[in-house]
Amino acid sequence: MTTTALAHELKPYKSLSNDELRQRILAAKQQLGDRLLILGHHYQQDEVIEMADLRGDSYLLSQMAADSQDCRVIAFCGVHFMAETADILANRPEKLAERGGERVDVILPDMAAGCSMADMAAIEQIEDAWDELGEVIDTQDITPVTYINSAASLKAFVGRHGGIVCTSSNAHAAIEWAFAKTSRVMFFPDQHLGRNTALGMNITNDQMPVWDPYASELGGNTEQALENSKVILWKGHCSVHQMFRPEHVAMFREKHPGIKILVHPECPQEVFELADEYGSTGKIIKTVEAAPPGSKWAIGTELHLVNRLKEEHPEQEIHFLSPVVCMCATMYRIDLAHLAWSLENYLDGTPTNLIEVDDETAKWSLVALERMLEVK
Repeated sequence: MTTTALAHELKPYKSLSNDELRQRILAAKQQLGDRLLILGHHYQQDEVIEMADLRGDSYLLSQMAADSQDCRVIAFCGVHFMAETADILANRPEKLAERGGERVDVILPDMAAGCSMADMAAIEQIEDAWDELGEVIDTQDITPVTYINSAASLKAFVGRHGGIVCTSSNAHAAIEWAFAKTSRVMFFPDQHLGRNTALGMNITNDQMPVWDPYASELGGNTEQALENSKVILWKGHCSVHQMFRPEHVAMFREKHPGIKILVHPECPQEVFELADEYGSTGKIIKTVEAAPPGSKWAIGTELHLVNRLKEEHPEQEIHFLSPVVCMCATMYRIDLAHLAWSLENYLDGTPTNLIEVDDETAKWSLVALERMLEVK
């Protein structure tokens, strides 16, 4: 559904103070009651997180909202692929049946809130690569694995081709599941998560060619490299985690003796291998929460999350693992103005920025997501 002529314009909201916007958001929450859930991803700005009913990573948030008995509208303060996943899970057939066919509306407060990593793998590129691979190796012997940070169209591709979705916390289990079926895996869109996970499974770099969708032939690889492959990686990355460098690790170790390096597995291999500990966003949070007072950390993940951990744990010494400010710029597009604007439009019967995945894409995406839930 698109914005109608009667919908509120965004511009006036931009001139309001944060206090005014908070009051309007709280009023909308009160009016919608339990029908509304505002979901706040960990990388969001603090003032947005403050308004959220649930806080977490993308899949956990979608799952919690979908399991709510009362929720009928989700405002997802995250990025586009997250809102798609929420729509797929909240409106899957059994959930629709429970609600007598009533859909849960999913709103993305700013449609420009995308993901640079997800954008590095368009469905047309994946399909072309699959066809081109089939000229060299048997694609029946490849299981596609897509990171949850991907468009619904990619999840559907994986579902149709016998593959699986993974998160950063279960990538190892997902790849093991894939290898139980075939001798090769195609992993997209984040090469670093795929590489770091596979290295821990005794797969070597020379068995992991990187497919460049902009290369003229075979993703920039030789036929021999593809024939020798175990994991075919996609040339994609997270713009935030790509920024962390080995010299940043060396700098913190020199300046802060005894400090521990804690990173997300989306970081490049040369940083990942220097870290003391690593894990998903959820694991990073739990690691800090469980650490004793006086612990020192340099954390390689999104800036807003690191700053929030620093504020919530003053008993520890917490640093952002880079001298360069690096935040998720697309996530940052969600602000109080967009949230208030989208909620008030919804209340006034002129919903804007509704996310609705088509039935065919949703069906096959759900197949891949359900496979993910089966692996441990």
